Formats: sequence, C-alpha cells, structure tokens
Amino acid sequence: MSKNLSILIVDDELSVRDSLSNWFIEDGYSVDTAEDAKVALKKIEAFNFHIILVDIKLPGMDGLELNRRIKSINEDTIVIIMTAFASVDSAVQALKDGAYDYVCKPFDPDAVTHIIRNASKNIQLSNENLSLQERIKSLANVEDIIGKSEGILQVLEQVRVVAETDSTVIITGDSGTGKELFAKAIHMNSTRRFFPMVIVHCGAIAENLMESELFGHERGAFTGAQYARKGKFEMADGATLFLDEISTISMKMQIELLRVLETKHFTRVGGNRELKSDFRVICATNRNLKSMVDAGEFREDLYYRLNVFTIDIPPLRERVEDIKLLALHFVKLYAEQMNRATKYIGKRAMNALENYPFPGNVRELENLIERAIVIGTGDSVRLKDLPFDRVLSKPTWESIQEMEHHHIEIILEKYDWNISRSAQALGVDRVTLYSKIKKYKIEKAN
Repeated sequence: MSKNLSILIVDDELSVRDSLSNWFIEDGYSVDTAEDAKVALKKIEAFNFHIILVDIKLPGMDGLELNRRIKSINEDTIVIIMTAFASVDSAVQALKDGAYDYVCKPFDPDAVTHIIRNASKNIQLSNENLSLQERIKSLANVEDIIGKSEGILQVLEQVRVVAETDSTVIITGDSGTGKELFAKAIHMNSTRRFFPMVIVHCGAIAENLMESELFGHERGAFTGAQYARKGKFEMADGATLFLDEISTISMKMQIELLRVLETKHFTRVGGNRELKSDFRVICATNRNLKSMVDAGEFREDLYYRLNVFTIDIPPLRERVEDIKLLALHFVKLYAEQMNRATKYIGKRAMNALENYPFPGNVRELENLIERAIVIGTGDSVRLKDLPFDRVLSKPTWESIQEMEHHHIEIILEKYDWNISRSAQALGVDRVTLYSKIKKYKIEKAN
C-alpha cells in the first residue's frame, strides 16, 4: 500500500524534514517536503498528496490555518499535525478542524510509524469503499434499485460478481422485495445483455400449459395449436431465462427442466426435431427450496443444479435507512405520472413510514405512496394520506410532554395547520395552542 501513497512534510526545520523523509522513503512512500505554508500550498495545488504532515509553528501562515486551507482544497486529504508538548491545545483545535491526528516533538519513530500506517489503512479502506460505490453505480439499467443500507450494498456487490460469470443463480427473498429487478441487474451486466431477458412467471401459468410455454409446440400438437410456436427455452438462446416463483412448478416439469439444464437440448411439444439453446438460468423464489426438498416437494438433484450461487434480498424492515430514499423516489415517479405538485413527505408521515414493518416490502411501500399521491393535496404527503392505524407508527414516549408534543403535531397536520380547527379538536383555545407550538418548537413540515 505504501508504494502507492504520497506524503508531504511541511516544517521550517531542515533536520525534521530530512529525518522524516528518510523514515518514510525507507518504508516505501513517495515523499516531498516544504519549508513553509506558501510553498506547501503551491505543491498541493499541483499534486494530490495522500498524507500531509504539518508543523503548528510555521513562518507566515501557521499550521492551523494551513490545515483549514488544505481541507478547503480537498477534504479527503489526511492531515497530521506536528506539535511540541506545549501546544497540544492547538493540535486539538486542528482535530476539530478536520485533522486526522497529531504527533508530539521530539518524535518517537514507532509512534509516527504507527500513525502513518493507520492513516494508510484508512486511505485503503476509503479507496475500496469508493471503488465499491463506483462499481455499484456502474451497474447498467439498475436505476430502480435504490438503497444505501449495508444489506443492499452487499447484494449489489454479489450482483456485480455473479454477473461476470455464466453460473445459475437463485434469488431468494420475501414477496415484494424486487427479486426481478436484481435478476435484470445481473442480466444487464453480463455478456448476454445484448439480448432481452426472457421472463417466465411460473406461478401464473397453468400446469397443463407450462410445457408448451417452455418448450414451444408444433402445429397440431394439441387442440387449438393452429401454428407452431417457439418456447421460452428457444427464445432465450444467447440470453438469460428468468424463472420467477420456481417453487411452483410440478414434479414432472422439474424432471424436464433438469434434463434441459444439463444438456441444453429439447424438442417442441408434438415435434421430433431436437433443438439446442444456449441460455443462462436465474430463478427466484420466496420459499425455502431446501425445506421443500426435505419435505419431498422439490427434487434434490434440480435444487443442487440450480443452487450454484444464491442471493438473498433482505426485507424492507431490515433496511429502514432505505425507506426514505425509496419513498421519495416513488413520490417523484407518481407525481410526474399524475401531473401532481407533490414533492415532499411530511415529517409525521415519514416517521410513520419508518416505523411501519412493511410486510409487503418495497411493493407495499410503492402502493402506499401511489395511493397518497392520488388522494393527497398540496406539495407534500401527509400522515392523513397514509392508511395507517395511528398505533402502528406511535413510538413509546418517555414523558407526558413528549406525548403531548407528538399529538399536537398529528392534529396540526390532520387539519393542514388550521389553528382554529386544530385548537377545537384538541379542546384548547387558540392562544394555548400557539403557546404549545412555541414551547415545543413545532414547525410546519414541507
């Protein structure tokens, strides 16, 4: 790591610059020096140093001001303050202004080495995180996958990894978590992205029609088969075949599917000509296939044939930090579709959303927001626009004052901040209500 990092040493003492330079060069760092802040700033503007050691006592501009100037140029630069014991208070002030750490003169080589190594690790972790974020942002056609939670970022990284392969994938997760979106993300970042992903909603197709749906059929194969028809296997040649609700297919179809997965050969219903198709399979299920295998409801050989790589989508209740991002995305989406002025979500409404368990996951959240846009008025979604039982979104209050504060906010929002109607509902006069609003610093949510 040190071979890729650059260090700038800013100190007016030549002996300090030379000794530190020798230490760091020996450790493999790229090192430059400056005798004052003016020289340092010129070098910083010309080159992006990873770590800068700055002495507190400098001629002209002191180290504290130089630290602030460095941070204004690049806030990610790691600045380490060098100080005498007598000016530790100044070093602490530098930490408040964004410095990474400080070292005291005379230097303890081990202490300096320890701080620099920690700073290097910090840079490495930061670079890895930025790299991950860039890879995630580079995923093609996944703009509808919204989230910043650790769980969703891990899933997106798994998507990136498996997209580069041709392995079979099972995507698991509760209903409404968006498994099809993740399947599309895998497809659109694979070498097969130049062909459309072929989707089969297994649970929506009658058992007697599934064979024709997958294999296709020849003319006259059965009553009503007036024309030959390609099946999904054939359509997915060179592309990705997405089998949603794979757990719903019959035992007979499981046997047929296993054979095709192993050979990539098949014949149409009513035909005798063997066809070949080069497709990749991605499956999705909201059931535990291993439990189904144990119960004799799903073939074990098919399960292991499919289960090369598994991605589990966390439910929305486990990634609360994504609710606001998703809700605002749906507000923008449906407000534009319905030509409404809605742009925001009120404070009480957002609190209710973030405290709701969402058994229907992202699909339920989307439906709630769509409904709120339909019935709402004004430029924001209010609590009254959401079909929540108040109890669902009410936290446990530690005091009567907290409860009163919360209740007044709900009533004000319910009556669109009409003071007269709100005061009447609360059973107080207008003056008392104004007093409570001032006391609790209640503001109208945008």
